[in-house]
Amino acid sequence: MTSSRKGHDGRRIAFLGTGLMGAPMARRLLAGGFAVIVWNRDSSKAEALAEDGAVCVKTPADAVSGADVVITMLTNAGAVEDVLFDRGAADAMAPGTAVIDMSSIAPHFARDHSARLAELGIQHVDAPVSGGVVGAEAGTLAIMAGGDKDVIDGLADVFAPMGRVTRVGPSGAGQLAKLANQQIVAVTIGAVAEAMLLIEAGGGSPAAFRDAIRGGFAESRILELHGKRMVERQFTPGGSSSNQLKDLNAAMATAKTLSLTLPLTAAVHAEFSEFVANGNGEKDHSGLLLHLEEKNGRPGGKQ
Repeated sequence: MTSSRKGHDGRRIAFLGTGLMGAPMARRLLAGGFAVIVWNRDSSKAEALAEDGAVCVKTPADAVSGADVVITMLTNAGAVEDVLFDRGAADAMAPGTAVIDMSSIAPHFARDHSARLAELGIQHVDAPVSGGVVGAEAGTLAIMAGGDKDVIDGLADVFAPMGRVTRVGPSGAGQLAKLANQQIVAVTIGAVAEAMLLIEAGGGSPAAFRDAIRGGFAESRILELHGKRMVERQFTPGGSSSNQLKDLNAAMATAKTLSLTLPLTAAVHAEFSEFVANGNGEKDHSGLLLHLEEKNGRPGGKQ
């Protein structure tokens, strides 16, 4: 099943995975004038986009049939492989279709998927994003793309409603950039959390501390947004700790294949591993503060 309504450039987009991030990204494409066919494992999450103009279908193969561009925004590499290859989506695509995988997966999986799709005459770009739900809703995502330059350039109008795209290298390079981004996010969350703990334990005000250093050399989006979460103790996930750990696992595995030692990443990886193992996977990754408080015998920030 496909939509009879075409996008402003005549291309139909199939969007597979309309969860926390995928749904607002699909809405941005619809608002940009594209015809969008949506599928999600939990069909209610796809059906919620019908009022925005999306066409909802029952299977990934139905979604991609007749689509010119296929966007995947799925949980992990296993989910991407399942949808593309086990559920028949790749076989249902016409040669010349472009697949944009915006999921966050390890680089070697992206390269493998690209090679397998190329055998079917299908183009592939790995294009993970940073910016969270807020960026997805606003269309201001940082999009890190790996793949053929001409293919990426030819998809510029598809990327535009969702954010700013930058080609960072060949196949797999987008995922590598996302892992590097997630290293910075995780290490910075750890640094801000430890600073908050130090201030509170010494009798200072975490809220006043955060205000005091805003605009200085320690300023960052992490301090602004996640520091605010720590001060307000609001850990409902924008980005879950389990997803943060998934990316750190991939970063550490990739570093091993490259014979790299990354001590800061290794340290924060160990803390997130413990935090998630203790049942906190669905807390926001800024909730690492809770883990550090517990380790120091200061649950709730109290002595």
